[in-house]
Amino acid sequence: MTGTGSLSTSTFSLPALSLVIGGARSGKSRMAEALVTLSGRPRTYIATAQAFDDEMVIRIDQHRNDRGQDWNTIEAPMHLGPALAAAPADGVVLLDCATLWLTNHLLAETSLRQEMANLLAELAACPAPVVVVTNEVGLSVVPENRLARRFRDEQGRLNQHLAAQAGLVIGVMAGLPFALKGQLPQGLV
Repeated sequence: MTGTGSLSTSTFSLPALSLVIGGARSGKSRMAEALVTLSGRPRTYIATAQAFDDEMVIRIDQHRNDRGQDWNTIEAPMHLGPALAAAPADGVVLLDCATLWLTNHLLAETSLRQEMANLLAELAACPAPVVVVTNEVGLSVVPENRLARRFRDEQGRLNQHLAAQAGLVIGVMAGLPFALKGQLPQGLV
């Protein structure tokens, strides 16, 4: 499955917040894009990635090309509130991804607890349903350095808060979705 081409365009009702979680290269972004497309609503993509090198520029361009032209893309690596607040109520938002958003704040040395609280409030206040992509980082070994351990711990906390607030949580492994909370919509698999 690539981008949005192979899915039916029948609509279903998304909860106010959905979470798509998986490991690196699990297919979570494609699955989230498919979920958003199945909603049948106008799509907004909030990108949190920052291109600090040529390889990341290529990755970002590839994601953009895979999505196609039917998306309104907003780049918001740290401050998501304005983009979420401006989302049209008849649309749907894909936030990709919470992991890079958290990394941006960790490296900027902002108050992670405050930023997480702000994000949860901004997600709850968004006039449109939001699908958030995030990485599961708790299935590997304990990192060897302090910064990596802090990142793993904070990512785990953020994922728990997002999952608690979400009406639908989809895990993705090897490109296959499984429902962790709620029910998978027909046509997603």
